[in-house]
Amino acid sequence: MNTTATATRVLTGDRPTGPLHLGHYFGTLQNRVRLQQQGAELMLVIADYQVLTDRDVAERLGEHVEGLVLDYLAVGVDPDLSTIFTHSAVPALNQLLLPFLSLVSVAELGRNPTVKDEIAQSRQSAVSGLMFTYPAHQAADILFCKAGLVPVGQDQVPHLEITRTIARRFNDRYGRVFPVPEALLSPAPLLLGTDGNKMSKSRGNAIALRASADETARLIRGAKTDAERRISYDPANRPEVSSLLLLAGLCLDRDPAEVADEIGDGGAAALKRVVTAAVNDYFAPARARRAELAGDLGEVRRILHEGNARANAVADRTLAEVREAMGGLVAAA
Repeated sequence: MNTTATATRVLTGDRPTGPLHLGHYFGTLQNRVRLQQQGAELMLVIADYQVLTDRDVAERLGEHVEGLVLDYLAVGVDPDLSTIFTHSAVPALNQLLLPFLSLVSVAELGRNPTVKDEIAQSRQSAVSGLMFTYPAHQAADILFCKAGLVPVGQDQVPHLEITRTIARRFNDRYGRVFPVPEALLSPAPLLLGTDGNKMSKSRGNAIALRASADETARLIRGAKTDAERRISYDPANRPEVSSLLLLAGLCLDRDPAEVADEIGDGGAAALKRVVTAAVNDYFAPARARRAELAGDLGEVRRILHEGNARANAVADRTLAEVREAMGGLVAAA
C-alpha cells in the first residue's frame, strides 16, 4: 500500500511495562517519526490500563509512563506535532468498550491468535476477563480518534482485524461513524534478543534504548551466536549471527551481508565489536537527549498533561457521535 501519510491520523502506542528497546525502535518508533515528518497526525497512546492484561498489579506505573515519554521524545517524536496520552486519563475512550463488546462474539474474541499467544505467555495462574476484551479495548484506542492508519507488527494484525470488524458492524447497525482503518506493516525484519528469541521486555533479553554504552557492550558480548568462525549473513540457518549483522546494518545503513563479508573470519568476538560500535554511535544522540530531558520531569509531565487534554477533546466528540447514532444515549448528569 502507499504509505504517504499527509493529512492522515495515525494511532499507535505501547504498554508501560518497562523501557523500550532496539526492537521497538527499528520495528515501530523509527516509522512513527517518519510518519510525523511526512505530515501525519500522530496519536500515541500509553496503554496504562492494559498493563493489567497479563499482570496482577501495575508495578512502578508512573515511572514507566514517564520513561515511555522520555523514549518517544529522545528518538524524535515532537509533542507539538503529535499527541501523547494515557488510557486512564481519557474516560470517553474507555466508555467505547461497552458498545464495542456488543458487536463481537465471545467465540471471535477467544479464537484470536494473538490473544491465544498472549495467554500462553501470561505470567498469571488464571487469565482475567481483561485478556479477552483486549482486542475490543484496542479497537477503542484506534477508533476513538478515527485513525485511518495503524502501524503494527505482523503479530498484531489479528487485533486490527477485530477493530475493522467492529467499525464495519457499528456503521452497518447505527450509521457511518467510523473509518475502517488500514494496517501499516513495518518493513523492518524481526530483531532477536540476546538469547536468540524475539526481543522482549518481559523476557529480559533486550537492549534498552536508554542503556549506557558500557551496558550495551556487556549485553552484546553475552549475545548468543554459534560455533562457526566465518561470519555470514544467513537468517534461515544462522539466525542469531544474522540478527546481530542486521542490527549493525540498520545502524550503519548498510547491507548486513556486506558487514559480514568485512568481518570474514574474525569470528563472534569481531562481530560483537562491530555491532557494539555501530549501536553506540547510532544511539548516542538519542541517549544524550534522553538524559537531558530526564533532568526536567516537570516538562515531561506538562507534555503528557497537554496530550491528555487534546485526546479528551477528541474522545468526547466521538463518544457524543456514538451516543447519538445509537439512539440518543445520554451521559449521566
